[in-house]
Amino acid sequence: MDSSDSKNPLVIPALGGIYDGLRPCVPTAMRIGMGLFYMPHGAQKLFGLFGGATMEQYVAGFGKALGPSFASPGWIYYIGGLEFFGGLCLVLGLFTRPVAALFVGFMATAAIVAQYPNGWFWTRPGGGMEAPAIWGFICLLILIQGGGKLSLDRVIGKEL
Repeated sequence: MDSSDSKNPLVIPALGGIYDGLRPCVPTAMRIGMGLFYMPHGAQKLFGLFGGATMEQYVAGFGKALGPSFASPGWIYYIGGLEFFGGLCLVLGLFTRPVAALFVGFMATAAIVAQYPNGWFWTRPGGGMEAPAIWGFICLLILIQGGGKLSLDRVIGKEL
């Protein structure tokens, strides 16, 4: 469907060419943007960058938010690795669908287990489930879309 669709005409028809020209870039931009959003969170946990806490603080925080079974350095390294290296994979479009699936599961867990008790809005003290829900939804769209034309998945000729 192009922007000149007669059933739903544009308010500013002159912008139709811009929309049509940019439409193929949207999935790639969404994939790269999500990867870039996740990477600093992983860098905090793995490398202490961007004001990251200590491992002991992360373990205590995970235990408080998710329960004692998540209060271990192993979970911090797993989540930090997923955020940093999985985010990098999204940026590059490498193993896009499996990584996006892992992020969907991670964000569902974050939204339901960790943030649900705080309500919906992310602006509430302690954060709500709004942010992980939207990040998870975007990752679900990436899972469905795949890496796209501008991805290493396409370059290597394999996409799961």
